[in-house]
Amino acid sequence: MRDQAAPGFRFDLREANGALGDIGTLLPLMIGAIALVGLPASNVLLCFGLFYIATGLVYRLPIPVQPMKAIAAVALVSEVTPGAIALSGVLIGLTLLVLGASGLIDRIARLVPQSVLSGLQLGLGLALGWIALNLMKDQVGIGLVSLGVAVAFLRFGAHAALATILCGITLGALFDPSGASGLVLPGVSVWPAGLPTLTDLRTAVTELALPQLALTLTNAVFLTALVAQDSFGQRAERVTPRRLCLTSGAANMLLAPFGALPMCHGAGGVAAHYRFGARTGAAPIMLGAALLIIALLPGHLRQIALASIPSATLGALLLVAAVELAASRRLIDALPSCRPVIAVTALGTVFGNPLIGLILGTLGELVRKRVVSRLKGSCR
Repeated sequence: MRDQAAPGFRFDLREANGALGDIGTLLPLMIGAIALVGLPASNVLLCFGLFYIATGLVYRLPIPVQPMKAIAAVALVSEVTPGAIALSGVLIGLTLLVLGASGLIDRIARLVPQSVLSGLQLGLGLALGWIALNLMKDQVGIGLVSLGVAVAFLRFGAHAALATILCGITLGALFDPSGASGLVLPGVSVWPAGLPTLTDLRTAVTELALPQLALTLTNAVFLTALVAQDSFGQRAERVTPRRLCLTSGAANMLLAPFGALPMCHGAGGVAAHYRFGARTGAAPIMLGAALLIIALLPGHLRQIALASIPSATLGALLLVAAVELAASRRLIDALPSCRPVIAVTALGTVFGNPLIGLILGTLGELVRKRVVSRLKGSCR
């Protein structure tokens, strides 16, 4: 699955199509946080756009920018203030900068067995697939048609993401024309977070930053580097755990106080961009530029642009990416003795979280090594 010949930047329709492959992750969490928490829509879009453009320039590959999922999930189901979200982004950003600048993250990455990484990748793919199905459940017809279009264009045509999105917009306009009417997206604010309170600090540390950190280190750092190397070979030599920590850390430290939803990279996004055709840094640059343009639109036009794609269509795109992430060559080629470790890690990730998966997988790997201590070789 490697692509080593593409140039650093290629601004064409294929790259634009690949750039849209990951919006199934980006848009639902971003819009939900804006609408429910009250984060200024223009600020969030501007910050995502700037980070996407910077990512394309730094890595020269389609490395994604995604909302931090654990933080977004808490924000969607409980009362969290913009100040707490901003503080959590700063705290995680500082932690990532320390791990990256010190080189400690590379040493940690070398300690994680390949069987555990494969299990985390499988578990994350399954978890994303479940999220995708939940996005599709309220508009099953639109979801199935969108998924059919995506699969057909991936198999027999080109520009599958563009075709799927256009199909979804058309179906949404025909069968759910008032779908965005109740959505309220706050406008721009210069310093939306305000001064954090002690309650914000407690929430940021215990409910937001700590649960997110395990997911960030596993998905946004270790697995992103792994999937990028699987996809792009030698072209991904710059996509290291250390550099991923530094770029995510710097972005959150600089942008979180200005209303950014905490951001990171993600293995599922790499799989999505790659599966839909992106091969160069032009894809994140184009998507970042599109987000900047939407951020600068008048409020009602911005609301229409963000809400015009049905959630079921976003779910269809996310489901394709989830399958791409879960069904890795590393999983297929794993040694038989490694498969129980992979399964335990994946189950811990799906039914718990990546930290539980990491712990269970590491314990399983220790048991595996003792059982097969006389056998040569290691997990692939």
